[in-house]
Amino acid sequence: MNERLAIGTVQFGLPYGIANQTGQVTPDEAAAILEYAWNNGVNTLDTAIDYGNSEQCLGDIGVKQWRISSKLPATPDDCDDISGWVEKTVYGSLDRLGINQLHALLLHHPGQLSDARGELVYKALNNLKDQGLIKKTGISIYGPDELDRLWPNYTFDLVQSPFNLIDRRLATSGWLQLLNKKGVEIHSRSVFLQGLLLMHVSERPDRFRHWQPLWQQWQQWQQQQSVSAVQACLAFAMSEPDIDRVIVGVDSLSQIKEIINSISSASPIPPASFANNDLELINPSLWTLN
Repeated sequence: MNERLAIGTVQFGLPYGIANQTGQVTPDEAAAILEYAWNNGVNTLDTAIDYGNSEQCLGDIGVKQWRISSKLPATPDDCDDISGWVEKTVYGSLDRLGINQLHALLLHHPGQLSDARGELVYKALNNLKDQGLIKKTGISIYGPDELDRLWPNYTFDLVQSPFNLIDRRLATSGWLQLLNKKGVEIHSRSVFLQGLLLMHVSERPDRFRHWQPLWQQWQQWQQQQSVSAVQACLAFAMSEPDIDRVIVGVDSLSQIKEIINSISSASPIPPASFANNDLELINPSLWTLN
């Protein structure tokens, strides 16, 4: 079961997450997290060039034995050599990580494939695969509507998508099953919705009071089932057999220990009544907290 976990490393390079109270993870803590995770069967890391100094932190620790996916930022507007820029950027990523090949390179902003230079970006990704610098090409999406727009023209080896007990769009849209049938590797992220699902009702920022009935229902269900929020969130994500890796962001050694212990504990699956398609709730890029 633990091999289906992947460690999200944005916190290794940035102070990230709505529930993050400790800021950026220190290098020593990051090393301890990875050592514990590896010793408990986890073998996959998720990072990105835009995650501050996350890649450099991983490279300093030493991650040659891991399967690593990273993400390519949007191509600069003034770039007149797409292929050269992509190749140079990926070589920089490999150098920081201290590895020779990425398991996957994902487009952090796949919408760029819809503009005039989209085909050049796509071709550049596949050239990197032909060269052996990356094993798989992929995209990181906010929702299945992006697949509706892109898949008629482009195909990928790996798709990373949000998926949690509130945001079930990847499954309800039919894309999860379809991608699995096409042999696409599927990674889910946002299992805790940036920590929002782990907060007590009284702790959530004011902008989320609009969904107070949902939070109360969620907390009441946990109490009735005698289960923690971490256990229930992970049980939901792990219950979907078509998902190959469940990415979890980790702030501390104690947190990865709790996550791994929770996976080994039996937990009921949260019911479909928790599902919500309100993008103002389920898409963190739309959150305004001021």
